[in-house]
Amino acid sequence: MCGITGFYSIKAQRSRAQMQDIAKAMNTALTHRGPDSGGIWQDPDTHLVLAHRRLSILDLSNDGAQPMVSRSERYVISYNGEIYNFRELRQMLENETAEADTIKGQSDTAVILAAIEAWGFTRTLKKLNGMFAFALWDRKTRTLHFARDRMGKKPLYIGWSGRDVFFASELKAVHNHPDFIQKIHTTAMHGYFSKGYIEAPHCIYENIWQLPPAHFLSIEVDKLQTEENLAAKMKAYWSAAETLAAGKDNLSTKTDEQMLDEFEVLFAQCVQERMIADVPLGAFLSGGIDSASVVALMQKSNKSAVKTYTIGFEENGFNEAPFAAKIAAHLGCEHHEHMCSPQDARNIIPKLPDIYDEPFADISAIPTFLVSQFARKEVSVALSGDGGDELLGGYSRHIQGPKIQRLSQSMPKIIRHGLSHALQKMPVNTLDKITKSHSQFGSKLHKVADILSLDSDEEIYTRLITKWTEPPLFETHGLQTTLGTPHADLSFAEKMMFWDSVGYLPHNILTKVDRASMAVGLEARAPLLDTRLFEFVWTLPLKNKIKSGQGKILLRQLLKRYVPDNLFDRPKQGFSIPLAQWLREDLRDWADTLLSEDALNKHGLLNTKTIRNVWQAHIDGQGNHSDKLWTILMFQAWHQRWM
Repeated sequence: MCGITGFYSIKAQRSRAQMQDIAKAMNTALTHRGPDSGGIWQDPDTHLVLAHRRLSILDLSNDGAQPMVSRSERYVISYNGEIYNFRELRQMLENETAEADTIKGQSDTAVILAAIEAWGFTRTLKKLNGMFAFALWDRKTRTLHFARDRMGKKPLYIGWSGRDVFFASELKAVHNHPDFIQKIHTTAMHGYFSKGYIEAPHCIYENIWQLPPAHFLSIEVDKLQTEENLAAKMKAYWSAAETLAAGKDNLSTKTDEQMLDEFEVLFAQCVQERMIADVPLGAFLSGGIDSASVVALMQKSNKSAVKTYTIGFEENGFNEAPFAAKIAAHLGCEHHEHMCSPQDARNIIPKLPDIYDEPFADISAIPTFLVSQFARKEVSVALSGDGGDELLGGYSRHIQGPKIQRLSQSMPKIIRHGLSHALQKMPVNTLDKITKSHSQFGSKLHKVADILSLDSDEEIYTRLITKWTEPPLFETHGLQTTLGTPHADLSFAEKMMFWDSVGYLPHNILTKVDRASMAVGLEARAPLLDTRLFEFVWTLPLKNKIKSGQGKILLRQLLKRYVPDNLFDRPKQGFSIPLAQWLREDLRDWADTLLSEDALNKHGLLNTKTIRNVWQAHIDGQGNHSDKLWTILMFQAWHQRWM
């Protein structure tokens, strides 16, 4: 895993030495992503510089160093990621062409370049199976190509800094470009407050874009216009919607046992491919179904004990460490556990704006960083269970959402809207007292009442994942996106699983894991994100994913082949911290400072009165508003750091 950056100048504004110095500064900002070495390449004939920070995983020799030039010297690449089928591609090249005879070293980077020499950029792109983001310079056609993997594991920002087009794995690199102007993209900002993250192709800054998953961008530099909208040139090379549709049109008629056998073989192959490394390797083990399944298949084929890592918290309800330890012991792993104090977690909070560069409001970023930091003491690569929830219906909304939707559809619209209005007018505390509830019943009922006012599946799903809905909060509306339904024959649960796969997964989950792990120079690999598994699960009936109020049926059945179900069959706990409690106690002074009238009024971007009212309600115990408040706190902390 690595960090990449560089820039192209439309007109010569600086000497080659000055360009070199700027590239060096941008590259240095990404040292955490590639702590082993760094390299810079300048084109002798044009104003282009590519830079690279290396985390050595495959071919630790200098043969794997980047930026790397192809055999013919036509192509130069700066690449971040891992191609899991690179050996297969190398064999294909040996069978079809003479390119493999001249591949220098054993790295996947060298195979990518040889493949592009033999097959061209677009054909090669469609053959790559892995996680990646790269910049490729074609010296013959004077074209800059950019590409990102199908599921969106690896990040890539592209945009303008003055009259220079730059690219970078993380935004902190462009802060070292002398022409960079920090101007907030307010529409993207409002989208962030809705969901807690910023969706590609947008970025918190104007004139900068994220390359979306499964997309490429090709720029003929001689035709480039200053501050041109680069997002308009981005094109898809793979479609999750088309893949889903193909699967639904060819539903499996095999028995449940046959489907499980087929899934196990494919899943095991994906795990094995991600265990290829020339450095120490381990796995995250939370005690949940996804990570336990990955570790079980790792240990099945591994002669030595797999190294597993978990962290625990002292607070009840937030500690899965005992479950992880029992699973690891049953599988015969070399297990490592670290108990984190509340202070350990709170110490990470000031680092979050530097780790994420953009406002990012998933509170589980804190434990994700802590477990990455813990694992990095012994390994350079860790496998994770990311992707299982989206793939096989693992979120509570996949179970509860259809119930709410059915309730909504069973009522005439006028009754629905009237009931929604009446329930929302009742204070949360009053609802709690009426029901004698101590489990935030009032807040939950308010959310259900809010959803009853909605008329479409898209609206219901969007509201389920939305943090802020109050219109007085912002001056303008956030980004309006049309989710779309890729197939007519989809249940509401399946629609949500698909929408999560193309939205929530890359923009929240994978952003969280990439930045947290790479902040400590750890490569995280996720077998469940292999697109072959994505293709496979959409050929399965819904009952193999969700059944009798339980999700991830296929993974549960698989794990039972390796681990007694009493070790993992329990309600989903999640990977989080007691934020609501901490905001009222240990974090109150910190939050008070960021949510003060002075701090909120300083930039004039938010509605101070609304936010202060919500903050006071939370302090007074009138509902749990921690999710809402965390989006504001992370924006405020980011703004203080970067603006």
